[in-house]
Amino acid sequence: MKGFFSLLGIVYMVTTSFYLSPRKAIVKNEIGTKKIERVATKSEKTTENAVSSSEALYKSITFEQGHELNEEVFFKALTGFENLKKAGLLNSESHLLTVCDFSMSSNTKRLWVIDINEKKVLFNSLVAHGKNTGEEFATNFSNTESSLQSSLGFYITDATYNGDNGFSLRLLGMDKGFNDAAYRRAIVMHGADYVSDDFAAMHKRIGRSWGCPAVPRDLTQPIINTIKGRNLLFIYYPDQNYLSKSEWLKA
Repeated sequence: MKGFFSLLGIVYMVTTSFYLSPRKAIVKNEIGTKKIERVATKSEKTTENAVSSSEALYKSITFEQGHELNEEVFFKALTGFENLKKAGLLNSESHLLTVCDFSMSSNTKRLWVIDINEKKVLFNSLVAHGKNTGEEFATNFSNTESSLQSSLGFYITDATYNGDNGFSLRLLGMDKGFNDAAYRRAIVMHGADYVSDDFAAMHKRIGRSWGCPAVPRDLTQPIINTIKGRNLLFIYYPDQNYLSKSEWLKA
């Protein structure tokens, strides 16, 4: 009998060892919940700090009055810049953002080259979009060869060369399906006589390229020599398909 009662005692101890009193269970649950809350709070604070830092940087940049880059476009360009730099795709010492805001009229200075270390605008210029992208305003974009359309997204500036359009800068498209055919399509930055206020006054819009972000002749060498060599170029348009799919825009 003693052996029987001993066996019962062992069974009781084993079965009750997995049991937690309601009070202990609640305490354990509260500790787990607090841990989750602390992780969530830390994540939120990191995001808030990043946003706050971006806002402070934007506000510290001296834009010419009436020629400011849109704040949200700047934030997107900065997000892509940071992600591409983390991926090791940009020059490790890169501190330049070149942004084309193709939501604006082509008759306005919608290209900015910004030094984020010095917090100043180096260039603010006219820039052309593709012939089949639109008239005064850009509306259609493509990654297809011979489309004569501009391509959205992030580019890395590459080497310079002298071609049919004179001094030019090769561009490497970083957004799959949106601009990664840029090199094959010969989408480059170059100068053009049709990118000028005089042309716009005569035709109600500046001229259009075959998809290249063409700039004024007198600014071609200064801009290209500044941004060449694995720096960032961002061509923006509020296309929700692109904005939701670009891997470089993910925070």
